[in-house]
Amino acid sequence: MALSRKRLASLFLAASLTPSLALAHAHLQQQQPAADSVATAQTNTLTLTFSEGVEPAFSGVTLTGPQQQKVATGPASLASGNDRQLIVPIKAELSPGNYQVDWHVVSVDSHKTKGSYQFSVK
Repeated sequence: MALSRKRLASLFLAASLTPSLALAHAHLQQQQPAADSVATAQTNTLTLTFSEGVEPAFSGVTLTGPQQQKVATGPASLASGNDRQLIVPIKAELSPGNYQVDWHVVSVDSHKTKGSYQFSVK
């Protein structure tokens, strides 16, 4: 019985010292234009900042405007020196109305995350 307790204690100690797997996902922390904000018609980029680095080749953003039409955007890229910040150029002037940003990213540790938020233009 004492040997079993020693083994159990050893297993517990080994398990507690083993590094756990990172189970984090890239969560949207900040965005520009901000969620539920009022932007100007001259807004020409979407900037999404995540909790961890993202892979732009496997990430994307769709901007939908008034009357549910897709707004032309350029390819997503990382901000210089910041793998947590995704930059998406907007190729058209935004007309007044409500807009929805739908995003999906793959983090540097290969976890997929998606979400959406809205803003408006007056």
